[in-house]
Amino acid sequence: MLLHYDYIIIGTGAGGGTIAKVLADTGKSILILERGGFLPQEKENWDSGAVFQEERYHTKEVWKDKEGNDLHPGTGYWIGGNTKVYGAALFRLRERDFGELQHCAGISPSWPLKYDDFEKYYDQAEKLFDVHGKTGEDPTEPFRSEPLPFEGVADEPRIADVRTALKNYGLKPFDIPLGIKLNERNRVESLCIKCDTCDGFPCLLHAKADADINCIRPIMHDSNITLMIDAMVEKLITNEAGDQIRGVETVINGEKITFTAETIIVSCGAINSAALFLKSANEKHPNGLANKSDQVGRNFMKHQSAAMLAISFTENPTKFQKTIALTDFYFGDEDFGFPMGSIQLMGKSNRYMLTDDAPIFTPVKILSEMAQHSVDWWFTGEDLPDQENRVMWKDGKIHLNYTINNEEGFDRLIKKFSKILTELEDDIKFLPENINISKKIPLAGVAHQCGTLRFGTDPETSVLDTNCKTHEIDNLYVVDGSFFPSSGAVNPSLTIIANAIRVGEHLKSLI
Repeated sequence: MLLHYDYIIIGTGAGGGTIAKVLADTGKSILILERGGFLPQEKENWDSGAVFQEERYHTKEVWKDKEGNDLHPGTGYWIGGNTKVYGAALFRLRERDFGELQHCAGISPSWPLKYDDFEKYYDQAEKLFDVHGKTGEDPTEPFRSEPLPFEGVADEPRIADVRTALKNYGLKPFDIPLGIKLNERNRVESLCIKCDTCDGFPCLLHAKADADINCIRPIMHDSNITLMIDAMVEKLITNEAGDQIRGVETVINGEKITFTAETIIVSCGAINSAALFLKSANEKHPNGLANKSDQVGRNFMKHQSAAMLAISFTENPTKFQKTIALTDFYFGDEDFGFPMGSIQLMGKSNRYMLTDDAPIFTPVKILSEMAQHSVDWWFTGEDLPDQENRVMWKDGKIHLNYTINNEEGFDRLIKKFSKILTELEDDIKFLPENINISKKIPLAGVAHQCGTLRFGTDPETSVLDTNCKTHEIDNLYVVDGSFFPSSGAVNPSLTIIANAIRVGEHLKSLI
């Protein structure tokens, strides 16, 4: 077994999978370490009970919350990471998200780089992940050099009626930018069949643009690529001076193996990357790797998120529902001058998804009727970076110390949109808000995790430099959501992908 490589990449999600794809054509030797394996193609991929009630594709490990209670995180360890089950909504951050933004509850800080620095990498990311959509309809859309690579996903009839009603109300609904393998004009050429088991499900047909299918599988048989699955990285080992990583301690089939490389790239997800840095503490880094700033693990963000089933008397037979988004209130409205968040349709619900949130003993027939008459919405609001919202490693477990913040704008968004739905045209309008099922996503919902190893120009206040290399360790990079100084209010995946391309191109420039 080869023990030394030019690059070691730890993790294969949106960041790790992408940077592996970018570096593959260098010819340099690359070891990719993934603690999980390939997510199986099996009938349970499309089984709502298996996916949502049994959480078949989530880890069984247990974390702790700030009170010391058990926390069962909604995250999975697979080739492709959480992109295997994501909803493939691939938004760009808004241009203003990169600057300082005043929120009702405080300030969202400025990034050390601006939208201009990411724009061309967003273009490349959208091409790499097959993003569908239509340019020019999103009222907060930042400028772009190129249009989206594929046309938007067509609404089914009920959703088309809702889109028209929202426009007639004065709003500006637009196509969700989706990463799927779909050709609307020639379905014979499509992998995607526009089913009702996409958002939150693994794709049985491999028709979702994820880091496994779009990044790892195209390179995994290249002669310079070594992919090791079920390879759990336990610790990063520095040299005596503490300024270089000289070993990646990994457990494979119960055996401890130490690999070395010229450059180490960590992409374990914002929570696990911070945990890896913390549990790799040594004499030169007593509080965790690259942690003289005491910022490792701090400023954990996960977004404020909520799901709402808007119910009407009209049935909704839609299969592929996730086609409309709205950002009309992203930066506030005439009554509230602070950011509120974004709105998008989510995958179509069914009675199995409603069971956990419905009142106990609710008849199955009632749950089925509710699902058949609902249009299902997802709300995203920005949580602000907070030093005390942090990842800690204690007693061999991940602990998440997290207190929600910045709720007023988010709550206003949900209330305002709920009211709008009741005021739409008669054949479209929905029942009053108190008839709907709505739920804020709890701490276990960490799909949008970011911020724990923030980048910046000042080593006193950040962990990474602007190329996502640690300030203190010369050959250690991070390319997942850890680097975010703020979270914005759209899904973080595309920004993680774009940044991984940017860092990959930087590393290429050093060859």
